[in-house]
Amino acid sequence: MELGHGSFAVGSRSIPEVAGVVTLLVVLLCSCLTSTEAYDALDPNGNITIKWDVMQWTPDGYVAVVTMFNYQQYRHIQAPGWSLGWKWAKKEVIWSMVGAQATEQGDCSKFKGNIPHCCKRDPTVVDLLPGTPYNMQIANCCKGGVINSWAQDPANHAASFQVSVGMAGTTNKTVRVPRNFTLKAPGPGYTCGIAKIVKSTKFTTQDGRRTTQAMMTWNVTCTYSQPLAQKTPTCCVSLSSFYNDTIVNCPTCTCGCQNNITQPGSCVEADSPYLASAINGPGKATLAPLVQCTSHMCPIRIHWHVKLNYKEYWRVKITITNFNYRMNYTQWNLVAQHPNFDNLTQIFSFNYKSLTPYGGINDTAMLWGVKFYNDLLMQAGPLGNVQSELLLRKDASTFTFEKGWAFPRRVYFNGDNCVMPPPDAYPWLPNASPSLRAPLLLSATLFWAALALLLT
Repeated sequence: MELGHGSFAVGSRSIPEVAGVVTLLVVLLCSCLTSTEAYDALDPNGNITIKWDVMQWTPDGYVAVVTMFNYQQYRHIQAPGWSLGWKWAKKEVIWSMVGAQATEQGDCSKFKGNIPHCCKRDPTVVDLLPGTPYNMQIANCCKGGVINSWAQDPANHAASFQVSVGMAGTTNKTVRVPRNFTLKAPGPGYTCGIAKIVKSTKFTTQDGRRTTQAMMTWNVTCTYSQPLAQKTPTCCVSLSSFYNDTIVNCPTCTCGCQNNITQPGSCVEADSPYLASAINGPGKATLAPLVQCTSHMCPIRIHWHVKLNYKEYWRVKITITNFNYRMNYTQWNLVAQHPNFDNLTQIFSFNYKSLTPYGGINDTAMLWGVKFYNDLLMQAGPLGNVQSELLLRKDASTFTFEKGWAFPRRVYFNGDNCVMPPPDAYPWLPNASPSLRAPLLLSATLFWAALALLLT
């Protein structure tokens, strides 16, 4: 086959043709991956379910109790809390609310006398604050929009409010479910599906002798996507060990770079005389991160240190450092994946729960602070860190310090996946000489030289 200048035959196709096919495959692969961004391998069934129970009919609508259940094991909604929005199917209005409020009233000028609480076609609802008068509360309300994760605090994994809806249907046949649900917690990150009518919820009295049920129930499921929530990562992992003097820091510019030209005031030095004014400066009200100037620029760093080696056990020290001057992390949690967690013997000053996302494989641990002791991770400064130590029993068939085995495979902080250092940067055992990698480097050099010679 005669080829034009610059072409190289591969079977019956030229390199440009093959490159086009490869590009198409890459595009198709990327499009497939994009649709699964919300999938969390360590919490595959995690979601926030919004349940809407119509409790009674009114002359022009209904009264409903709306409950949000956080079925995520380790991701919670922190201050300043959730906001829930939707679009009415017809011309519904909100006459009144208990346990929450709409952020805007909207145009209610057509009503005389009794004015609705909200007339907007697309209302946004927020939780009430703690200390709200009792006559404005219902169960599971008024926590400032904070909802804890299901595994960490099951008693506070739900939030509820009551809404009286007017100008709506008054029977199961005439009611139309709202659409275009949105959930901010407090920023973007959640994508909500369509409302689906389900079997009516049943309620049992405290004495267990009577059961009632809702007139009508529909559910909405919302799932979380970290790339949708923020453009850059929020945490990173650094490593060290007793057998190597090397401290592997977080990769440079993990969560952004120090650039006072394009982003002035993006970080502040720890010893800066202007620290106090920067903390109270622009962005304070919105809790915009103000991080300490570091090479990685992450608000949170997790340091994993292989501390000691015993005959039958080995010991790890975990330190979580907060570099954000504007954020106290309440009810924080850490999730780590390591094959030796099935032999975890003792943990100091942290709570522990085993997660088994892969069935019977026990290699994932959820850690969080002890209440009233270290469950509050303070903002950047001398008190902005918490730490604990783990004692793990050695399994003779799997245990080793070689090739980075002692370090975690994956680390999450508050539900966000943290950036790990590259595997070739892990601290090596002293007898692991760099010369072991020389033959591989030589082979690669010879390969590219031969390819260049072939193409000339």
